[in-house]
Amino acid sequence: MSDFPKFVEFHEEGVREGFQMEPVTYPRAQRAALIDALSETGLRQIQVGSLVNPAKVPQMADTLELFADIKKNPDVRYTLLWLNESGYRRASTVQGAFNHAPLMYYLTDAFAMRNNNRTAMEMRAEQEAWLDRYRADGAFPQKVYAMTAWGCNLGGPVSQETVVDAFRHAIGMFRDRKLPLPPLYLADTMGWASPEEVKRRIGAVRELAPEAKIGLHLHDTRGLGGANVYAALSMGVSLLDGSIAGLGGCPFAGHKARQTSGNVCTEDMVFMCHEMGIDTGIDLEKMIEASRMAEEIIGRPLMGRVMHSGSLKAFREGRQADSACVSVP
Repeated sequence: MSDFPKFVEFHEEGVREGFQMEPVTYPRAQRAALIDALSETGLRQIQVGSLVNPAKVPQMADTLELFADIKKNPDVRYTLLWLNESGYRRASTVQGAFNHAPLMYYLTDAFAMRNNNRTAMEMRAEQEAWLDRYRADGAFPQKVYAMTAWGCNLGGPVSQETVVDAFRHAIGMFRDRKLPLPPLYLADTMGWASPEEVKRRIGAVRELAPEAKIGLHLHDTRGLGGANVYAALSMGVSLLDGSIAGLGGCPFAGHKARQTSGNVCTEDMVFMCHEMGIDTGIDLEKMIEASRMAEEIIGRPLMGRVMHSGSLKAFREGRQADSACVSVP
């Protein structure tokens, strides 16, 4: 039985996850202008960048400076990503970003070693220390991620029980401390998910913790991103990560084609929600403008569809399209 939500909240990750995949570092002023444009679209959360090893991800080396450059909209949460103690210490110096602390579960050793130089179980054990550290420092985790929740290019298929077991550990940590559960996010980090499997794994997590909100971080690597979002919506999911213009991807995920590894395209998924009568609080026309700005900065055609075709607004208002359609008999 379908249970579509009335409102979906999108968290924008393109400026971090998209620009980290590019072979060059784009001017900070251009990236700040893009974030400022996104801040005026109605998005509630924008991830600005990541505090990781600049030798491995040089595109994110100026993240703190970028965070200082942007014009803060009081209606938007601006977040940073960190993966270790060094990144956390740097994030703690940034007013406004510190309170959005993540907990992260790896489900394969291969990806955990490549991304964090730890096994999956070592990373799991560290999450309890992170939770206590966050609480002591006045931060509360906003999300619990299970990465590669359907499969891993480096470690192979990931079973549903592996996903459930990771979340069972996380849920136990919060219940033992009598803390409310933050949203539990299934992350299709490398584009292995398919619609029915999306439904099954959402259902399994919901059985484990009926009180928890469930979110998804989906990629469109193999063309199923939109179908997977629809499947998630049909299960009542109302929290989604997305990336402007379909940018994104993890540089350590072993993708064959980096430019097709992106997240689901935010404005395309916003368009789908609006066509289904689901509110997002987002101005689609402003999102399209921001997507075109991203494409101009990157300097090549990007993967988004609505940014190129436009929305249906002009057609519904009876205005002519920019170019006429010619019928071929």
